[in-house]
Amino acid sequence: MEDSVKITLPKLGESIVSATVVQWFKKPGDRIERDEALLEVSTDKVNSEIPSPVAGILQEILAQPDQELQVGEPLALISGKAAPVLAAVATPAPMLPQENDTFLSPAVLRLLQEKKIPLTDIDKIPHSGQGGRLTKQDVEGYCPLKVDSTERIKMTGLRKAIADNMVKSFYEAPHASLITEVDVTRIMKLIAQEKQAFLQQHGVKLTITTFVARAIAKALQAYPLLNSSLENDTIIMKRNINLGVAVSVDQGVMVPVIRNCQSMTLLDIASEIAELADKARTHALAPRDVQEGSITMTNFGMTGTLIGVPIIRYPEVAIVGLGAITKKVVAMPDDSIAIRSVMMVSLTFDHRVLDGLYGCGFLGELKKHLEEDITL
Repeated sequence: MEDSVKITLPKLGESIVSATVVQWFKKPGDRIERDEALLEVSTDKVNSEIPSPVAGILQEILAQPDQELQVGEPLALISGKAAPVLAAVATPAPMLPQENDTFLSPAVLRLLQEKKIPLTDIDKIPHSGQGGRLTKQDVEGYCPLKVDSTERIKMTGLRKAIADNMVKSFYEAPHASLITEVDVTRIMKLIAQEKQAFLQQHGVKLTITTFVARAIAKALQAYPLLNSSLENDTIIMKRNINLGVAVSVDQGVMVPVIRNCQSMTLLDIASEIAELADKARTHALAPRDVQEGSITMTNFGMTGTLIGVPIIRYPEVAIVGLGAITKKVVAMPDDSIAIRSVMMVSLTFDHRVLDGLYGCGFLGELKKHLEEDITL
């Protein structure tokens, strides 16, 4: 009848009373022969391979890699005909001396060879083992950047949610985009003149985003199809304009919603944008703050990008993109030449819901409000 044999950590030297498990050469269920290497352990002086004192099947591993054990503590259970407890006899692993007196275990040497890392590069690898020893884990952690020149980064929950929404929107809705140039010279002059007084009086900044948000709300009243969603073959028209404003946070984007934007004053919109942006960056947004948007605005021009074609946020049917404001020489209606502040504005829409001419009409209306409606 076969009994379970408990293998314990043998004494590895006169002054050595403990060792750390480096790696197992076998896994539970594997066949092991007598005197065959079972695992590798390390001390501050030497690495040793522990052979099995019996032949049998490795039933259970009792010590995990990087676990430190005292001499006599259990390592594993092996099924075989033997006494209840056997201490394995440690065999010092052959070590390879380097020019800097660094020693490498056979397991580390094998891994270096597999990863094609030259021995001349081992000083570049951080050593985390006892006494500055290079471990197998050190080599594995170094390989992706050194050999493969790649790094694997798992998506955060926020990034995954954004990705899922973008994929769904991109593949379900046939996207079409239009771009127009808007002269924002008068708005920028007004902002320069009034921003300090506006901030002191109301406690919020006066920005181009505020003016664009108001202009979108006004243009949508003339072109309401853009303020809708599509459910199967039914277009759901939204009476309230709930404008989402994309805000960059950490490595993602949140889109808090300005509700009932069509009934707000410029000050109301500026205050709402400031509050929602602050809540987004401090992770204080409530679920209601990001729900029920009907159309989105994103300002990638803040990074200096001139033109962009963003993806619609499902289940909305349109998104407005703002490019960077730049100076350019322009021929005026009276044939004079002037330096003007201009901004590219893009409209991306779901072509199932509206056609290009309708989108052109909306952009024309938006352009009109931005160039002509500059009152506070």
